[in-house]
Amino acid sequence: MRPEPPRNADTVAEVGEFGLIRRVTAGRTQPPTTLLGPGDDAAVVAAPDGRVVVSTDVLVEGVHFRLDWSSPEQVGRKAAAVNLADVAAMGALPTALLIGLACPPDTPSAVVEGITAGLWQEAAVAGAGVVGGDMVSSATLVISVTALGDMNGYEPITRSGAQVGDVVAVCGRLGWAAGGLAVLGRGFRSPVAVVGAQRNPEPPYAAGPQAAAAGATAMIDVSDGLLADLGHIAEESGIGIDIRTELLEVHPRLLDVASALGADARHWVLTGGEDHALAATFPEPAAVPDGWRTIGTVRHGGGVTVDGRGYEKPPGWEHWR
Repeated sequence: MRPEPPRNADTVAEVGEFGLIRRVTAGRTQPPTTLLGPGDDAAVVAAPDGRVVVSTDVLVEGVHFRLDWSSPEQVGRKAAAVNLADVAAMGALPTALLIGLACPPDTPSAVVEGITAGLWQEAAVAGAGVVGGDMVSSATLVISVTALGDMNGYEPITRSGAQVGDVVAVCGRLGWAAGGLAVLGRGFRSPVAVVGAQRNPEPPYAAGPQAAAAGATAMIDVSDGLLADLGHIAEESGIGIDIRTELLEVHPRLLDVASALGADARHWVLTGGEDHALAATFPEPAAVPDGWRTIGTVRHGGGVTVDGRGYEKPPGWEHWR
């Protein structure tokens, strides 16, 4: 359920496409990589490295966000974060966002303005700009974001480079967004820190280029769950991964929330998505950068195990399942 809009609030149909575009782009500051921003047929973005990293995600109301759970600004920040994290997971520096937004004609213009404000805010956190996009009418509110990045002289860190003997490390929060989703699903709005992790993820953008500089052999954005996403590295690299639970960080706040809900905080950490931490493999423990924490090793075989055994529950989120 959406919250009721204020009385006398104008809608996107009343403001019009071009009026709305003017509202959401006026007075915005762009980073140096934006050579030509919104307002022309296409944008121009600098690529000092000569290679452009590109990633796209689509967020659908009712599937990826709810406006009775999150403010429009939080939805916008989340839409930007999930894409910018993918760029960082390649070891790249985020440079720009392109936004596609579809919504019903009776959508309050304040909702769209709030979403775009959040997009601009999160882009600025990552050092990127919002350089263009499109708005169309639709029966459902949908946000499509394409993120661009620059490799800054490093080779892209793919999912296929992990080697037996590497160590596995993560940077960023794990399990917090899953805990927040569980709290919201029970009809609660606190504790704020846990609920806020679901509404507004905080990917460690700088950790991607940091891992590239440290010689990471493989890397991925943890969007669907740690075990599920490490499974992609295991499959693409042709190796196995073992996670050690004694090395996982389970924050006391998560333990408290899980206890109150009758849930398992460790399960959130292992399988919860939407925190957008980064997980990577490094050739030796000494190569793991500051701010990262080692959680396991790369082994012979395939798949992902926990303490040497298969995990009995679903490893994370998967669409159409």
